[in-house]
Amino acid sequence: MKSKSKQPDGAVSVNRRARYDYDIDSTVEAGLVLAGSEVKSARRSEVQISEAYAAIDTSRHAGRGSEAWLHNAYFAPYKEAHAYNGDPRRKRKLLLHQSEIQKLAAQTQQKGYTLVPMKMYFKDGKVKLLLGVGKGRKNYDKRQNLEKRQSKREIRGES
Repeated sequence: MKSKSKQPDGAVSVNRRARYDYDIDSTVEAGLVLAGSEVKSARRSEVQISEAYAAIDTSRHAGRGSEAWLHNAYFAPYKEAHAYNGDPRRKRKLLLHQSEIQKLAAQTQQKGYTLVPMKMYFKDGKVKLLLGVGKGRKNYDKRQNLEKRQSKREIRGES
């Protein structure tokens, strides 16, 4: 059975403001640890990542490494699994190699950089999350970016 995604590129959920609010330097693909009812919600595209953020937790037990977590992502309760639905905004573990986690931790240690969830999609039957490492834009940067895009649009002859 094919997923009926509302997004044109097959994405389950897209954070459209990510590229507007942040200058994205690099991206990385991460898997997610989800409950069965959360996967069902994702297949129905009942997921929202616009208010979500990712963080690296370095307070693991001695010598075991760090973990990456997705906070505040909303997975709508799957009504057929009413007894097994958990908190729709619980934190969810991101599946990344330890070397990737260390690289992301080093990048986010720089002033102003953060991990931004950009897109959630299915790949080979697994839920994946595209994370961007970006620096927040100031309001004047956003205005300049809008003006640039509008001028390019006018040059191409679009209205």
